[in-house]
Amino acid sequence: MGRDVPVVVFSREDRRNYREKVHRCLDVFAQMLRESRFEFEHPLAGLEIELNIVDATGEAAMRNAQVLAAIAQPDWATELGQFNIEINVEPQDLAGDGALRLEADVRSRLNHAEERARSQDAHLLMIGILPTLREQDIGEGTLSANPRYRLLNEQIFAARGEDLHLAIEGAEHLDTHADSLAPEAACTSVQLHLQVSPETFAAHWNAAQAIAGAQVAVAANAPYLFGRELHKETRIALFEQATDTRPAELKTQGVRPRVWFGERWITSVFDLFEENVSYFPALLPLCEEEDPRTELEQGRIPHLHELTLHNGTIYRWNRPVYAVVNGVPHLRVENRVLPAGPSVSDVAANAAFYYGLMRMLPYDERPIWSQMSFRAAEDNLTAAARYGLDARLYWPGLGEVPAAELILRRLLPMAHEGLAKWGVHGSVADRLLSIVEGRCLTGRTGADWQVRRVRAQERTTGDRHEALRAMTLEYIERMHTNEPVHLWDA
Repeated sequence: MGRDVPVVVFSREDRRNYREKVHRCLDVFAQMLRESRFEFEHPLAGLEIELNIVDATGEAAMRNAQVLAAIAQPDWATELGQFNIEINVEPQDLAGDGALRLEADVRSRLNHAEERARSQDAHLLMIGILPTLREQDIGEGTLSANPRYRLLNEQIFAARGEDLHLAIEGAEHLDTHADSLAPEAACTSVQLHLQVSPETFAAHWNAAQAIAGAQVAVAANAPYLFGRELHKETRIALFEQATDTRPAELKTQGVRPRVWFGERWITSVFDLFEENVSYFPALLPLCEEEDPRTELEQGRIPHLHELTLHNGTIYRWNRPVYAVVNGVPHLRVENRVLPAGPSVSDVAANAAFYYGLMRMLPYDERPIWSQMSFRAAEDNLTAAARYGLDARLYWPGLGEVPAAELILRRLLPMAHEGLAKWGVHGSVADRLLSIVEGRCLTGRTGADWQVRRVRAQERTTGDRHEALRAMTLEYIERMHTNEPVHLWDA
């Protein structure tokens, strides 16, 4: 979805033309996979981090246009809600002390942005869901001004034909309706990008799916939505429901959701794009002038605009990305399961954990996805989102075990070995992965810290929203110390 779109009304002819163009792109993509040389296999870490904007009291501040103007840097951009912005961090080499340099780079950019945000009476917050967000803060009027968000909102509700139903059963219960896409803006995440070859894409995607549950369990940071304590990582369920184009009848018929874990291990990146075209109608049927077949026949690399735009409206937790940079195509796995925050050091640790595992699992002689069912991987993600480190996760050779045990016994040693293969200095790997280990040993994730602080405040004040607000302000202070969350006072 990353590019701007015009304000437009789509005709039946637009949709027919777009479908034909998407199928043409898919055919050309298949030919490119057989014949073209893709850029690949660089140990580069690319990050996108979504943040919330709050005022001095910790409440949502609808000021992203003003804050972005004050920051005045091209790596910052709008997100869906007026209380969101996003930073895009260029891919960087992990080798040596690259992971530390990446962390320092993100901290420097965040410090600059926070300083500029204060000039607009605002503060930036890295967290899975803004705890102080209230239902009255969310509506069509809070969508960012960019026309693509309005158009996407119109198309999702045209497809549904009715309001969104948000129903999440957790420690407490949420049951409400929304008349716009705006609740999705409550979900703020970190997206990790890994560039891979066409030949190894399937192995990397399958591996990313297999570890998604463990990633979420140890990084959970979104326990509150609209004042209610729900899941440890409520963002997963919220995102699934807030972008659902299906009314109840289509769900009953088994129509796939647009926020989708998938339904099978794959053998090629083509499988995912083919599923996109086969299963999902276009939300934004916008055609570009480029003819992909002509481009390829004339020795140029097509951008496959329609195929990539369509892919951007299907929100897989691990999304395939096709892009062309300097005339050379490449493929990436975009890992989308992680919440933002709590600190930059926590974000760096989560990234190191992921990249370390992704240097090992795709290359196993006996792949992990040949030893566990796809459903088990999906169940792991669901359990981790609901229970965090208290979840029990399935792993071949261990069976169903507590998430912390799986991570400590099996995954952290593997991540250490993977980072060594990336060429990451041992001291750097030790520092970052010790943060993941610390969360497992203390049981303290961002979600756990939030819940403990809110419950303590609420016992004193008797007011849930005031407790959420006080916790949010304390969270912001601690976030800027860059101390990892497992060391925060409970």
